Amino acid sequence: MILTDTHTHLYSKEFDTDRIALIESAINSGITRFFLPNVDSDSIPGMFQIEKKFPANCFAMMGLHPCSVGEKYQQELMVVEHWLSKRKFIAIGEIGIDLYWDKTFFEQQQVAFRKQIQLAKKYNLPYVIHSRSSFNEVMEIVNEFKNDNLKAIFHCFSGSVEQAEQVIKAGNFKLGIGGVVTFKNSGLDKVVEAIDLKHLVLETDAPYLAPLPHRGKRNQPDYLLLVAQKIAEIKNSSVEEVAAVTTQNSVDVFGC
Repeated sequence: MILTDTHTHLYSKEFDTDRIALIESAINSGITRFFLPNVDSDSIPGMFQIEKKFPANCFAMMGLHPCSVGEKYQQELMVVEHWLSKRKFIAIGEIGIDLYWDKTFFEQQQVAFRKQIQLAKKYNLPYVIHSRSSFNEVMEIVNEFKNDNLKAIFHCFSGSVEQAEQVIKAGNFKLGIGGVVTFKNSGLDKVVEAIDLKHLVLETDAPYLAPLPHRGKRNQPDYLLLVAQKIAEIKNSSVEEVAAVTTQNSVDVFGC
């Protein structure tokens, strides 16, 4: 059984004391593929270090997170473009719009999002979307590139069945499902129940959004199994089937 975590911040400082042990433990448990979204220029060195330590398991993305879009966002985008021209990455990410914490740089987030989708097109890469409290705003921009046949993942999807169907109809997109599916009253279980498994990929978003019974604590790589178990329960399926289908879905997006 191979499980794939399509979105994890293993370079985060929350893992500084036990990072290697956690990754090795997860690999021994069958969680052998980890996709690392970039945040900004500060997160790049740590991401590269993990990729170098686990080249067969950890795959780096390049992008500017919407919460890192500020007054100097143009400089940050130049860093993104520099690295994309210098070496190969698995995807552009994570990119998008976040209106949950602060709307000050909403217009700049829109510019950065469009620019990075254009980079995904230029380098023939999939992209990974962050859309917290901004589903409609994100979809408006995504639909501008509807005819470009780009692949993408809606990271940490937590919308409605209707919104999930919008994503699926918009292109070759997958829905990233993480710990929120285990939360009582999240409603995400109803979405997973209604949407075919072929449209889903698994993620932790570690160290954030730990699944039950660890909600509110640090999320970590081996908790991905709890997400897979919950989806298997919802789908009246086996963990092995969930692992096989969602891993193949990740291969379909990332190409490996």
